[in-house]
Amino acid sequence: MVLVMKHFVFGLVLLAGSGLVAEEIKDFGRDRLNNSPRHADWVDIKSGDRKIKAFVVYPERKDKAPAVLVVTEIFGLTDWVRSLCDQLAENGVIAIAPDLHGQKFEDLDAARKATSGLSQEQVKTDLDATADYALTKIPSCNGTLAVCGFCWGGGVTFAYANENPKLKAAYSFYGTAADSADKVKNIPCPVYGFYAENDARVDATIPKAEELMKTAGKKYEPVIYKGAGHGFMRTGEPTNPAVREADKKARDEAWARWKTLLKQLP
Repeated sequence: MVLVMKHFVFGLVLLAGSGLVAEEIKDFGRDRLNNSPRHADWVDIKSGDRKIKAFVVYPERKDKAPAVLVVTEIFGLTDWVRSLCDQLAENGVIAIAPDLHGQKFEDLDAARKATSGLSQEQVKTDLDATADYALTKIPSCNGTLAVCGFCWGGGVTFAYANENPKLKAAYSFYGTAADSADKVKNIPCPVYGFYAENDARVDATIPKAEELMKTAGKKYEPVIYKGAGHGFMRTGEPTNPAVREADKKARDEAWARWKTLLKQLP
């Protein structure tokens, strides 16, 4: 089941020293989806012996367009992810987001457990099936394929770039980077990284990936956005009532960069 609530909050209370730190994950995007002039569809995709759902948004253009696979955060195919698909389509590409989780989560801990239960093989099979669907079942696709992902999906994006030789670009948002030579040797395309300054766990993986990609002769361009926290593409949304200025600034700068890169897709 896909998560389609207008404003949901996953809450997790973490013990930090002698105090309690509340972590909240908020979803935004329903208003944009309801007001978008672009055409969107839910489609069924055969993935091995399973069937998965995917959300597709089409750009308003006369000619055929590149397709971008969108890999979600651990929270699944939320309204925010679907609204981001609409933003991608607004910038001239076909956005297709597979529902890799296939369920609705009651809380943040459940989302984490469900994501950790997804096998790499299943995720790859589902992404391969979605990629094939985009390239062969969407007549308005021009044959160009890219992938993007956020948080958990950002790590999946970097890994998947090494698995699909048809990719023309990979956009990894605050996801862990590759940590061994065998995880970069087959990457056929540039990998563009979008990272938050206040995200030590993820940022610690960047230098090794830079070294590995350089040695392998691959293009890797990480950018760290000053003052931003993990998840800034979502938390920096202007519709977030608790938006932090640094996250909003990072989101705006990341989108400006991303739009330029999207225009470079053949």
